[in-house]
Amino acid sequence: MSVDVTLGTRPPVPSPLSPETLGPVRLRNRIIKAATSEGRSPEGLVTQDLIDFHVGFARGGVGMTTVAYCSVAQEGRSAPGQIIMSAEAVPGLQRLTTAVHAEGAAISAQLGHAGVVASRAVTGTSALAPSTFLNPTSFQLSKEITREQMRSVVGQFRDAALVAVDSGFDAVELHFGHLYLPSSFMSPWINKRRDEYGGSIENRTRFAREIAQAVKEAVDDRIAVIAKMSMDDGIKGSIWLDESLQSAQLLDSDKVLDAIELTMGSSVKRQMFLFRGDVPVDGMAAVMKEPFKTGVKMLGKRILGEYPYYDLYMLEAARQFRPVVKNAKLILLGGVNNMLHLEAAMAEGFEFAAMGRALLREPDLINRLAEDPTKPGLCIHCNKCMFTVYGKTHCVLAEAVQPA
Repeated sequence: MSVDVTLGTRPPVPSPLSPETLGPVRLRNRIIKAATSEGRSPEGLVTQDLIDFHVGFARGGVGMTTVAYCSVAQEGRSAPGQIIMSAEAVPGLQRLTTAVHAEGAAISAQLGHAGVVASRAVTGTSALAPSTFLNPTSFQLSKEITREQMRSVVGQFRDAALVAVDSGFDAVELHFGHLYLPSSFMSPWINKRRDEYGGSIENRTRFAREIAQAVKEAVDDRIAVIAKMSMDDGIKGSIWLDESLQSAQLLDSDKVLDAIELTMGSSVKRQMFLFRGDVPVDGMAAVMKEPFKTGVKMLGKRILGEYPYYDLYMLEAARQFRPVVKNAKLILLGGVNNMLHLEAAMAEGFEFAAMGRALLREPDLINRLAEDPTKPGLCIHCNKCMFTVYGKTHCVLAEAVQPA
């Protein structure tokens, strides 16, 4: 009797360079330029510098590039000069998306509300949090957000997504990570509410679900909807895998997300948990004013944390999400630096991989890997790009080898 040996066999592992669908969009490959703060819109509007920045990644071969931190409102900015998704921004955003599309890549807008990460100096108003909260890094006090303000924020995300549609974006990435406002609701460290938005993980995930549902209803199937979500923020008593797995399952069960990008760390405390590797204290201090300059020199490593870098450092946590996320596709981030890493992501069942620092170092890395898959990435994760966010985000090593 013959036996069908194909039964029970796993499907073939796709090439990272093969096309893949993301909601209504088909990407030419499975590699996404992750959102990295840019500093190229000083007036809060698109500049030619910002266009050139993203065209470089598109021309370099990525499937999709992500425009980092497009704020849903003035009070949602986390830094000066960030683009606010408004009618005023649309003409410039249209020039940006058109230029990226001309290079064959797709483009996503990361939509965010800073919440506890915002500062009055940037926004002109008090930061918002699920509960009254003192930011241990900035020492700024956040006010507890009201129900009316929460409804307003949901509307701001919805309207920002519609601006993205009008501007020609292929996707929006809802920033539900790093303890920005939606993420801070998921954190029991910050969220002390006693209503239906506090307490259980179901309650603490409710605000993010309402945002995602409102965005999906507004954009329908015109663009893809991605959520960037923290698996673990490295802070005792805050977000960890046992609850983030439940949050992901709840978000996924609503069937409004096309993909979830899994991340780690926070922008509030222990920031190096996201980046890993060298802590560039001297470089950060050099671009700060007193008393922060001295504070960073003396206490920077203690505040930021020190965590060793290793390749694919988010994979161990991220693979826990494969069994619970049934509808959305998953994007692996963290220590992805060469073709072996990309292939490992595909072999683990992730549909996409996101790269940040590696592409800052080599914007054309994907084209180079297509020509020679054995090529090692040049990024050494020195993290000196971290302090360039106070100007224009870039790799200082790439800058050093530019011809005169």
